[in-house]
Amino acid sequence: MNLQIVAAVIERSDRRLLIGQRRRDDSSPYKWEFPGGKVKTGESLEQALARELREELDVTLVRSVPISHVEHDYGPGLGSLSITFFAVSILESGLESVLRPLPFEQIAWALPRELGDYDFLAANRRLVAELATGRIKPAEILSSSAPDAAPASH
Repeated sequence: MNLQIVAAVIERSDRRLLIGQRRRDDSSPYKWEFPGGKVKTGESLEQALARELREELDVTLVRSVPISHVEHDYGPGLGSLSITFFAVSILESGLESVLRPLPFEQIAWALPRELGDYDFLAANRRLVAELATGRIKPAEILSSSAPDAAPASH
């Protein structure tokens, strides 16, 4: 079984990235991951990402750009995952006070260089290394891929 997964890399203006710790009763309890989840039948990756962010954190997706893709096999019985990671901007409204980490034991805002201090799911490790070393910079990718500002046509 090959599951399609989407995950969001959300970077604040102070360069900290949002990560979540899985609950004790989840598979891979207490492991850290980026917010996201399964793509449902009939959904595009972007639609799934917007839905997952709404469901998991109660935030609205503004823009997303794919930054990494991983195929990960968790072995017999668990199957393989096809994970697409996105640099994401969300509608900000006092992020800390509004964020509701519904599916997580806890959330953290970590600097890229601190990511190695957290016990991430195996499928996240390559991206964690690329973020920690600065090879992937989500905010820069989002700003460089922003559509050119066009005059308002309202």
